[in-house]
Amino acid sequence: MVEKTGQTCYCLTMRTEELVYELPPDLIAQHPADRRDRSRLLVLERDSGRLTDRLFFEIGDYFRSGDCLVLNNTKVLPARFFARRPTGARIEGLYLDCPQAGQWEVMLKNARRIRPGQSLMLLDRDGRDIFTIRAGRDLGQGRWLLDLPADSEPVLLLERIGFAPLPPYIKRPFQYRTDQALADLERYQTVFAQTDGAVAAPTAGLHFTPSLLEALKRQGIFVANVTLHVGAGTFKPVAAEHLEDHDIHAEWYQLDQANAEIINNSIENGGRIIPVGTTSVRTLETVAKGRRIDPGSGNTRLYILPGYRFQVVDGMLTNFHLPRSTLLALVGAFAGMETIRTAYRYAIEKRYRFYSYGDAMLIL
Repeated sequence: MVEKTGQTCYCLTMRTEELVYELPPDLIAQHPADRRDRSRLLVLERDSGRLTDRLFFEIGDYFRSGDCLVLNNTKVLPARFFARRPTGARIEGLYLDCPQAGQWEVMLKNARRIRPGQSLMLLDRDGRDIFTIRAGRDLGQGRWLLDLPADSEPVLLLERIGFAPLPPYIKRPFQYRTDQALADLERYQTVFAQTDGAVAAPTAGLHFTPSLLEALKRQGIFVANVTLHVGAGTFKPVAAEHLEDHDIHAEWYQLDQANAEIINNSIENGGRIIPVGTTSVRTLETVAKGRRIDPGSGNTRLYILPGYRFQVVDGMLTNFHLPRSTLLALVGAFAGMETIRTAYRYAIEKRYRFYSYGDAMLIL
């Protein structure tokens, strides 16, 4: 058992290299499926190891009346933005947080020549100047504080200047306002997103459509919502030699009383709890008290590694994850690492599409 910053994880001592696998680059999805629910679905049965190829809209075949899907309703901010230096050189930024009014914490690319106090011109989605901002403090590792007008409300301003914060493995030749850039603002967002705050999408939820969710409800499936604001740390690879030595990132979560009751009622009536995405898994396991959950909010650093004993999660819907990632370790903890390795080899052989815009896996 390993203690991590106030949260407990359980780990059978494991080398990070056990999370490495070879993926042909052309299987990294660069665009979403033409229709959300027409992506492919690999169904993995943990007990038998059986793998079944389906399409996502057929997912209801694997649910029973009384089961409960748990969705993460975080809303992705258009957090990618651009500014230019007085020389005209363009700077790319990623909004992370607003520590106080008029101050943003950001990640900056191509920022080696920036100095504290230097003026930058913020640009809108058409590449036009909006107003001058100033570089504040260099926080290290590409993180900066920027000084903006005190009345600059982040959500409203990002709606004017921001683009979808696509992960770095999705390659786009950048132009300003284009059909592709606008399409990404829609498709890198779940149809049930409600609460602003994420800088990366809970990607397992991208496959759902309103009509599919309604069909599942008519089937007797309960749907509950949690909120976990996915942070930039979700893409950070594990650099430590051993998994337990990695410092897990913190993410803010919330579960209200009404949704806690939906989940607990499903448990009490014999339904299975099936979170959509690793973010929903982390939220549920953070608030679990045995085979029951309590409402709550705060920052979670729950680090789920092989050997962890899941309290309320009975199944899991997830995408295919990056090598050397805490997310791959989490699904390995749920299904067994060797079972996941076998499933990933199968998915590569069958040419499933990987990562954020890729296909999905249902683990039961």
